[in-house]
Amino acid sequence: MEYLEFELPIKELEEQLTKCQIIGKESEVDVTETCSKIEKKLVETQKEIYKNLTPWQRVQLSRHPNRPYTLDHINAICGESFLELHGDRGFKDDKAMIGGLGKIGDQSFMFIGQQKGYNTKTRQYRNFGMANPEGYRKALRLMKSAEKFGIPVVTLIDTPGAFPGLEAEERGQGEAIARNLFEMTRLKVPIITVIVGEGASGGALGIGVGDAVLMLENTWYSVISPESCSSILWRSWEYKEQAAEALKLTASDMKKLKLVDEIIKEPLGGAHRDREKTFSTVSNAIVKAYESLKNLSPKDLVSQRMEKYTEMGVYKD
Repeated sequence: MEYLEFELPIKELEEQLTKCQIIGKESEVDVTETCSKIEKKLVETQKEIYKNLTPWQRVQLSRHPNRPYTLDHINAICGESFLELHGDRGFKDDKAMIGGLGKIGDQSFMFIGQQKGYNTKTRQYRNFGMANPEGYRKALRLMKSAEKFGIPVVTLIDTPGAFPGLEAEERGQGEAIARNLFEMTRLKVPIITVIVGEGASGGALGIGVGDAVLMLENTWYSVISPESCSSILWRSWEYKEQAAEALKLTASDMKKLKLVDEIIKEPLGGAHRDREKTFSTVSNAIVKAYESLKNLSPKDLVSQRMEKYTEMGVYKD
């Protein structure tokens, strides 16, 4: 298990607990009471740390190397029923954007999301979760297929942004994202969006228009990353913590601004601390959201979605 800087007190207590348990096993000394005290102190420390997280600390948790990625969620939720589909039928198959058919119980869904890598080799293979235009065109192709067969769409967002390279711009990155925004507002099947990690810029929004937008507790959603914001405003990355605070990018901020519909509670310490519980919670949230949408007619679905997004950013004095 890897620990973030603010988690070091937890690391020290967990190491003490492990040593105490080893002493108990390897000797005849009764360490039950000592272990119990350390466990109690550990729980108290965890609660104290995680209930007072700053926006920047939540950004760090969303990037934790042990945090489950999109394919982890899909494979856990769907099991062997998931069938990955490839290609945009125009240029190539973007490995940073994955999608395919899967089932939760007896209900089929079209799952689409950004996928990051686990090590240097897979990160390069997945382009660090940053999709090219062909990735967004693949996503749109799959959404249109889902619409044709009346299958609801689930999008899982986890990206530091769309790929900003010259070749991506040459192939129409901006147009591909804009096209997705336009088409998703009119899609005649339910769209359920879940932010499972980072939700940065148009890269996230390109698959982020949903009837129900759900956000895991320790994730973020913003027009720009804290580091990039800091480098623009202060000409340095040193002010990323202040930028994270100012951007109002946490789940609670998004809910307060009515940009997301629901916050999905994570296990104490983050999604990576109890993956199975996280997968179960996300699965239940998707099913619950679908149940509230499945009886709406296509006309009502589109009308409700359009109304939801046109109301965003409107304020009265």
